[in-house]
Amino acid sequence: VGVKLGDRILDVGRAAQQLHVPVPATTDEVVAGKNADGLRKVVQAAPKNATVAESEAQFGPCITNPEKIIMLGFNYKKHVMEVKVPMPTAPVLFNKYNNSLLAHRGTIRLPTKVAKKFDYEVELQVIMGKTARDVSEEEALNYVFGYATGNDFSARDLQLRDGRQGSQFMIGNLAIECRVNGEQRQSSNTSDMIFSVAKIIAYASSIFTLKPGDVFSTGTPEGVILGKPEAEQVWLKAGDKVACRVEKLGELAFQLA
Repeated sequence: VGVKLGDRILDVGRAAQQLHVPVPATTDEVVAGKNADGLRKVVQAAPKNATVAESEAQFGPCITNPEKIIMLGFNYKKHVMEVKVPMPTAPVLFNKYNNSLLAHRGTIRLPTKVAKKFDYEVELQVIMGKTARDVSEEEALNYVFGYATGNDFSARDLQLRDGRQGSQFMIGNLAIECRVNGEQRQSSNTSDMIFSVAKIIAYASSIFTLKPGDVFSTGTPEGVILGKPEAEQVWLKAGDKVACRVEKLGELAFQLA
């Protein structure tokens, strides 16, 4: 567990050894509230010799073991229009799995034997903090632990290989952007969302129980490669560098190999 302090990262475990207090060993334990008092003491003391420069820190996934990773398709109005699909009347949910999680500054190995059309999708992610079932839209945000910057990296030819858009699906206002090799490709605002975070949680919890640590990835705005005219579609390739940012939540960067 690390805590960002300006341009440095506090190594919570190392600080805890110096202060002789128990602290959570993982972010999953932080969400569960384990040793929360010790974590507060360590962050308050923030011994300088237990910090590292952010530029030298090694990152892991924000959450390492969510029971569910719930994705949303078509949750930005302009994105719906650019890919030319009907405007959804309810959240469109699908899933991903724990082995799809990647850390900041990580590398995605492209499955070039089965796909060629690789695309970026910057997304606001929501981490659940409490068990939720049949919660109202008014109560929904009380069940949220926090928020993160994410990217729903996609292989469009696998997604659409039977000829139907969305064949893999199952049942605030923040600036959001994505850059590829330094060039801005997506630039939008969460105000363009069709379904708010509260509505998404309320809807999903009416279908199944949400658990602490579950992750929602709330959809991507316009600007994806898939939304461009076919003659202008230049798909991502090995060597490309992708950087995603959500206002107030920092940057998620990775490269392709």
